Amino acid sequence: MEAGLNRIFQMGSVLVLGFIGATASAQAQTPRPGAGSAAPQSSLIDINSASRDDLMTLEGIGEVKADAIIRARPFKAKTELVERRLIPEALYEKIADKVWAKALPPAPPPPRPTPTPAPAKRT
Repeated sequence: MEAGLNRIFQMGSVLVLGFIGATASAQAQTPRPGAGSAAPQSSLIDINSASRDDLMTLEGIGEVKADAIIRARPFKAKTELVERRLIPEALYEKIADKVWAKALPPAPPPPRPTPTPAPAKRT
């Protein structure tokens, strides 16, 4: 009797482990909701702060275009690359999912001038 129970327990364990493995495999292959083909924002190249070398990793961006992008900063949106005629639209379509324009922090307000004390009156 005990041997029969051990056999049932072993078979149940195999079934449970097989189910867990199949579930984990299915979860790994099933895309998560909201997960699109776009890269996560952390892996995108920020056109407002990327180095020349980082920009040149993008298809179609060489030294000249990378330098032009750097000189034209800051950008409010990545579409400004085309709007400002830095790159052609066909090239933008190839790299659009690899770049972003991180919002720049607001500029601090200018310092207030310190009032100049009035000259003392002599009596």
